[in-house]
Amino acid sequence: MTTRQTLTALRRAIALAAVMIMAVAVQAKAELHLDITQGNVQPLPIAVTQFYGEAVGAQIANVVEADLERSGLFRPLDHRAFIQTPDQLANGLPRYGDWKVINAQALVSGTASVQPDGRLKVEFRLFDVLAQQQLTGLAYFTQPDGWRRIAHIIADAIYKRITGEDGYFDTRIVYIAESGPATARQKRLAIMDQDGENNLYLTDGRVLVLTPRFSPTAQEITYLSYFNNRPRVYIFNVDTGRQEVLGDFPGMTFAPRFSPDGNKVIMSLAQNGNTDIYLLDLRTRRQTRLTDNPAIDTAPSFSPDGSKITFESDRGGSQQIYTMNADGTNVQRITFGAGKYGTPVWSPRGDLIAFTRINGGRFSIGVIRPDGSGERELSTGYLVEGPTWAPNGRVLMYFKEKPTGEGGRQRQVRLYSIDLTGRNERQMLTPTDASDPAWSPLIP
Repeated sequence: MTTRQTLTALRRAIALAAVMIMAVAVQAKAELHLDITQGNVQPLPIAVTQFYGEAVGAQIANVVEADLERSGLFRPLDHRAFIQTPDQLANGLPRYGDWKVINAQALVSGTASVQPDGRLKVEFRLFDVLAQQQLTGLAYFTQPDGWRRIAHIIADAIYKRITGEDGYFDTRIVYIAESGPATARQKRLAIMDQDGENNLYLTDGRVLVLTPRFSPTAQEITYLSYFNNRPRVYIFNVDTGRQEVLGDFPGMTFAPRFSPDGNKVIMSLAQNGNTDIYLLDLRTRRQTRLTDNPAIDTAPSFSPDGSKITFESDRGGSQQIYTMNADGTNVQRITFGAGKYGTPVWSPRGDLIAFTRINGGRFSIGVIRPDGSGERELSTGYLVEGPTWAPNGRVLMYFKEKPTGEGGRQRQVRLYSIDLTGRNERQMLTPTDASDPAWSPLIP
């Protein structure tokens, strides 16, 4: 199958053909709610039953259950303990006593049916077992191969209804797929759903690719690639497979990222031996220099409202994190700890900046408030780098490198996710080694 054919298949799987969403229940007054702003949240016991009807209903329920469990906020209950069956739930109300006895606090049921026009109709209902009432219910129509995305959308709806926060399951991850020996490492641009499914390679590995980042629409990716040993910044359209060169920049180019409105790309350029931060207008191709300092200024990231930028610089004598206004004024240093700080990324919520820290040969991922207060370490390792935020600002993904083989001469690189409590670290399964992830916004 060609790359374009594969992309077409991906688009069919992602797109919801003639999606219709309708509410089938009004929110009740007494609400089951999980406060995820606490430092230590106990997972909520939830029963997710198989969706009644078509065989794909069981697959949908499994994906919903896996999404919720992986968040660390929900504890799905063993199906063998269920007393009421999916067909009984499909044809009537829950027998709440049957669910209380197995300590379920929330219950999810649903149906899946094929319509006369060939579309798949998926319905689900979420119940508060203790209050004995329905919290929400929605119905979706899609082409049959869109069932997996429907499952992620349902998981997002459940997450939001119970936590009050937006979900992050209907998203994708772009990353660098690595393979081969250390002396001849092949690096390909790859994309997958946030749960590791639907993995697709976007480049063939003939040229080195680095630092992929999503646009705010989740339809385009900017990344750095080397053509004839010269760095180029590209934009790749996920929907069409079209690749566009933004330009050949003299010297070295580092870490391109989109602005929040998607109309600009911010990056660092090394010119005449000096590395500064520049803004490139995608419509006019006009470059604007934002920093002018003899130090190395790199790894810029916008705040979600576009008013500020965070970046790393050694202008103070060591590699630290700074913030500045979007026009380059009012530069402020925000990290003062021991060691080096780098790869700052502003949270989609605007409340935190994620970073990598190296201190005494020890790597860690942490977060800090934009004013420099509240610094916290979330994960450590032999080499831990490249944080990226889920669109709700509650979960981070990054990569870890570990020495393997005899004498540690080989290495293994894998993606991991962790929530802001630092207690729910999960490895992401990828076909090959994987590094430098970037999380998409919710898919439109």
